[in-house]
Amino acid sequence: MEYSREISEYVKQFELDELLQQPVISSELGVFDTVNPEMTNPYLPDWDDLVRLHKIIRQRKATTILEFGCGYSTVVMAHALMLNDLEYGDFVRTSLRRGNPFELHSVDDMPEFVGITRGRIPTELAPYVTMSVTTVNMATFNDRICTEYAEIPNICPDFVYLDAPSQHSAQGSINGISTAHPDRLPMSSDLLKMEHLFLPGTLFLVDGRTANARFLKSNLQRNWAHMHDPDSDIHTFELIEPPLGDLNKKQIEFCLGSKWLQRAGKY
Repeated sequence: MEYSREISEYVKQFELDELLQQPVISSELGVFDTVNPEMTNPYLPDWDDLVRLHKIIRQRKATTILEFGCGYSTVVMAHALMLNDLEYGDFVRTSLRRGNPFELHSVDDMPEFVGITRGRIPTELAPYVTMSVTTVNMATFNDRICTEYAEIPNICPDFVYLDAPSQHSAQGSINGISTAHPDRLPMSSDLLKMEHLFLPGTLFLVDGRTANARFLKSNLQRNWAHMHDPDSDIHTFELIEPPLGDLNKKQIEFCLGSKWLQRAGKY
């Protein structure tokens, strides 16, 4: 896959390749590892995905991020959050009610990947990132078999990135059923359990995981606008409801604009 000029220019504009110490190059044979040039590495950055995340956080002026599954995305989202802080930090801290302003909380069940990701975070981004390790268990939601993290950061995010856990991560079983089977698919229920705690204007981005996205769509009860982009293999869910009060309205006006409020006012 060759990256478009738009993607390459965006990466260069924000020096994301220097941030990750990885080039924006690819070929039909795979992406080349800069440490061991003779090897190809399937875990090198997917710049389409990373640029999309960076743009969303910047365009929506996101202040608090919850990430399920760490990686290159953690570093890139922290960078976008830092830019938001530099540009909007004074206003957000003095005029909005955000208990965790400009914080990215990443939760993962794999300590080795958390360690690798921590090692990639440069000093200037470290204050923006909190990482935690917890187990994933088989569970039920509305009598449907699924998985859940044992602990989730106690924050109120305005952007959620769902890219974990793996289907093989879950411990235990429900009536003998587990997702840890080669024919199963990831089926996280964490966002469903938290649904009524999210504020209008919150956005979920589900990376791949179409079966999981369909499970979310079938069980979410509030007015979520769902979009599926099959070419990029992503799903988004945006909570489009009138503000809960003046503080929520002020946050929406600042982050998303008056047109968003007009759209939400129809519901």
